[in-house]
Amino acid sequence: MKAGPERDLAARYIDRFSKAGPAVGLEWGGVAEIAESRAQSADQRKAEEGRALRQAADGAALILLDETGRSLSSQDFAKKLADLRDGGQRNAVLAVGGADGHDPDLKRQAALVLSFGAATWPHQMVRIMLAEQLYRAATILSGHPYHRA
Repeated sequence: MKAGPERDLAARYIDRFSKAGPAVGLEWGGVAEIAESRAQSADQRKAEEGRALRQAADGAALILLDETGRSLSSQDFAKKLADLRDGGQRNAVLAVGGADGHDPDLKRQAALVLSFGAATWPHQMVRIMLAEQLYRAATILSGHPYHRA
């Protein structure tokens, strides 16, 4: 993300998550960007980007953000992260889909395909919302009052 208020807000929630997560067994590993494919067709771009994500995820649970995914409540998202953790999954890769979406084969292999609703969101907004939901999940799992349901 370019410097600006979007990056600052995402960083704020990432910082909060990195401090709150370890108490409930969730640790922040960082952000990695995968280069957008320059292939001619959308299917080729999705396939190339999918291969890069598979390599990056190597053994980690893959959670894809995609408009075709499941819409979960914050509590259900927190439970999914806890279930992965409690099932022995030590690493997860959360990937925001590109302009063409995710490769169908990658979606089938994912531990979760998640959507923040039927609307299409800019990548920067999705990154902010995801960072906030990670922080919220840590607070839900710890019983902190940040999330009031």
